[in-house]
Amino acid sequence: MYNKKHTIYQVFTRLFGNQNTNNKPWGTIEENGVGKFSDFTDKALSEIKDLGITHIWYTGVPHHAVINDYQEVGITQDHPSVVKGRAGSPYAVKDYYSVNPDLADNPEKRVEEFEALIKRSHENGLQVIIDIVPNHVARQYRGHHNPAGVEDFGASDDTSVEYHRENNFYYIPDSQFELPDINPAFTPLGGEAHPSLEVPFIEKPAKWTGNGSRLAKPNFDDWYETVKINYGIKPDGSKDFPELPQGYEDKDYIEHYHYWQQFDVPSSWVKFRDIALYWIAKGVDGFRYDMAEMVPVEFWSYLNSSIKMRKSDAFLMAEVYQPDLYRDYIHLGKMDYLYDKVDLYDGLKEIMQGKASTAIISEIQGKMQDIEHHMLHFLDNHDEQRVASPEFSGNPEMARPAMLVSALISSSPTMLYFGQEVGEAGAENAGFGQPSRTSIFDYIGVPQHQKWMNHGKFDGGLLNESEIALRNFYKRIMNFTLEHSSMTGEYVDLFAKGELSDTSHAFLRYDAKELVIATSRFATQGNESIKVTIPEEHISAMNLADGTYSLEDKIEGLETQSLTVDNGIGYFSCELKPLAALAWVLKLN
Repeated sequence: MYNKKHTIYQVFTRLFGNQNTNNKPWGTIEENGVGKFSDFTDKALSEIKDLGITHIWYTGVPHHAVINDYQEVGITQDHPSVVKGRAGSPYAVKDYYSVNPDLADNPEKRVEEFEALIKRSHENGLQVIIDIVPNHVARQYRGHHNPAGVEDFGASDDTSVEYHRENNFYYIPDSQFELPDINPAFTPLGGEAHPSLEVPFIEKPAKWTGNGSRLAKPNFDDWYETVKINYGIKPDGSKDFPELPQGYEDKDYIEHYHYWQQFDVPSSWVKFRDIALYWIAKGVDGFRYDMAEMVPVEFWSYLNSSIKMRKSDAFLMAEVYQPDLYRDYIHLGKMDYLYDKVDLYDGLKEIMQGKASTAIISEIQGKMQDIEHHMLHFLDNHDEQRVASPEFSGNPEMARPAMLVSALISSSPTMLYFGQEVGEAGAENAGFGQPSRTSIFDYIGVPQHQKWMNHGKFDGGLLNESEIALRNFYKRIMNFTLEHSSMTGEYVDLFAKGELSDTSHAFLRYDAKELVIATSRFATQGNESIKVTIPEEHISAMNLADGTYSLEDKIEGLETQSLTVDNGIGYFSCELKPLAALAWVLKLN
C-alpha cells in the first residue's frame, strides 16, 4: 500500500487576496480589484497549512491573455475579441516563460515576485503546483520572457499546409479567421467601447481552434480564444511518432525516459518539456494538466518521465474525463493522479441532490480498487458548481457527509477549492462568469472567503459561528487524513454488509496500527440507527480477539461506541443524525 496521503488547496490566484467587495458585472481591475502574489503572506500560508494541506495549487499563474495595457513593460496587447471576460481565461496562455502581470505589485518584476511566493510557500511547509495547458495556447501567443534560444510556438511553422509534423499548430490554408457569432450576453467587455476593438483581429491563415474545431469561423461554444497544439497527430487521426511497445504499462518512468531518447520527437513535445523543466528549476513541485485526454498518451510518457528524471517526487495531476482512458494515462502516460470526476464526484453530487442511493459509492469504489490511489477526489473546483450554490445543494452543510467519504475512502489525494471550507456559493454575476461558479474570467470578489480573510488578517474574524464550525470541520477532516495511518491501509465496504438506508453509508479502513469505521448520513431530517458487520477475514487480519472494544469518533467528538467481536466476526452499530460525518477509531497497538 501507499505510505502517505496528499491534500491540495486550490486557489484562484487572481481572486484569493482581493479585498474589494464592489462586484460590478464586467468591472475593471480598478473597479473590482485584484489579488496579488504578495497577498499570500506567511500568515495566510500558515493558516492554509494548518487546515491540513500539503500542496497548494496556484491556478492561473502562467501569463495568459489579458485586457490590461502592459506595453510599458514590454508586453504586447491582446485583442479583446479573443479574450474571455475582462480579466482573461487562465487557460489561454500567452507566454509560458512568464506569469500573469496582473498578479505582480511590479509587473516588470513579475517572475521574481512569483519566485518569492514559491519560496514563502516552501518555508510554510507547502509544495507548489501550477497549471500547464498542453492542448492549446492563446491565439496571440507571444513569449516576452523566453530564455536564450527558445523560439515561440509557431514561429517556424509552414503555414501553407494544414499539417506538418514539426508545425506547432494546424492551419486552414487560404482562409482568414472569423470571430464566432457572439451571444449578446458575452459581448467583449460587456459591450463597452475599447480602442483595441476599433481595429479587427486578423489571423491569416486561420488555425484550428483549441477544442479541435477546424472551422475558420468557430462556434461560440468552441474554445475560440485558443488554438490547438499539434503533437504529431495527422488530420486523419493517425500518429506521426512511435507508439510505446507492448509491456510499457508495467515499466517505470526511468525506462520510459530512455525509450524516448532513441527518437526525434515532434517540436511541440520538446517545447512543452522545456517549459516544464524551466518551472521545476524555479522550485515548482508539480503541475496540473488541463484536458490531458486531448493530448496523446505517448507525449505524456515523454513529458512526465522527463520531469521525474529531474525531480522524482514531482506531483503530476491531470484532468481526464473518459474512464476507459484512466489506466492508459496512469500506466502509460505516467500520471500520478487523475480527477475522479465522472465517477465519485458525479455520484456524490447525485446523492446530495437526492437523485441516487448511497449504494453507488460502494459500486464506484469497487471498480476503482486497482487504481484507487491515483484518483484525486474533490467536491469543489474552478470548473464545477460550488457545493453551496442553489444549483448544486444550496446548503454548505450538505458537504459534510460527502467530504467524509471523499477524503477517507481511499489513499488518493483530497482537494479543497478556496472558499469551500467556509461555504462559498459563487453567486456573483461577474460578467463572462455566471452564478454558481466562482468566475475564472473576471475581476471579482469571493464573499465568504473575504470574510475569512478579514482584511488581510486571515483569521476568520468576519465569519459567523456556523461558518467557523464548518471550517473547523474541514480542518479536522483534512488533518485526519494526514495523521491516521489507516488512510493508506485496507478498504472494506460495509454498506453491503449492514443495515443501512439509501441515505447512509459506512466503510472500514485499517492497517496494523488502527481501524477506522467511517459512517455518514446524507439525509437532512431524522435519525437512523445503523448496524454493520465486519467479516472474519478482516477481524483476523487485525488480530482482534473476541470481546468488546471502545471506538472514539475523531470528527465530531461524540460519545464512544462499542465494537463487539463474537466468534471472530465484528459487529458495530451507532445512531446517525442528519448530515452525520463520523470516523470511529480503534488503536490496535
